[in-house]
Amino acid sequence: MSAPAFAPAPMPAAADNPTPRAIIRVAEAAHRLNEAVRRATEDGYSIELIRVSRIHDGAGNWGDQVVPSVREKK
Repeated sequence: MSAPAFAPAPMPAAADNPTPRAIIRVAEAAHRLNEAVRRATEDGYSIELIRVSRIHDGAGNWGDQVVPSVREKK
């Protein structure tokens, strides 16, 4: 069974829906994280991302924060 290929989600065209820089930063960081997880897995590690907290801004917006749990190579 082959692993799914992760790729960045296409961003909406700037003329249609200008994407705030904060969203672009999150998308880029998520892509880099996925790439790092893939590389660690290929190197023989097992990686699980665990939500450790949820932040709120007081206006109904929230975000999850995660840490990696790494199982050493067998």
